[in-house]
Amino acid sequence: VARVRYPGLPQDPGHERARKQLNGFGGIVSIELVGGLAAADALVDAVRLWLPATSLGGVESLIERRRRQAAEPVTVPEDLVRLSVGIENVEDLWRDLDGALTAAGQLS
Repeated sequence: VARVRYPGLPQDPGHERARKQLNGFGGIVSIELVGGLAAADALVDAVRLWLPATSLGGVESLIERRRRQAAEPVTVPEDLVRLSVGIENVEDLWRDLDGALTAAGQLS
C-alpha cells in the first residue's frame, strides 16, 4: 500500500475540512497501491467478502477501483481503491483484505 486516504487521519489533505463539517469520519477509506492499475485490479479480484460495486448506502462491505471509466478525471489515480466498510465481522474483513493484498503482491 503506497498511501492511505482517510479524512480521519490528521495527515490526510481533507482532514481539516472533514473535522469541521462531519460528525465522525465514517467507514469509507481509500488506498493507493504500489504496482499501479494492475495491482488495484488484482486486489479487487482477490477479495472474497468485499463486493465489487460503486453504490454506497447498503450495509455490505464494498470495494471499487476508481477511474475505470474514461470520463473520470485524470486527477483520480488509476491505482485508487475505495473501501466502504459494512456490518460484516471486522476480523473477517481484515483477513480477507490481508489475503487479497498478499495475493495482489502488496504484502509479503
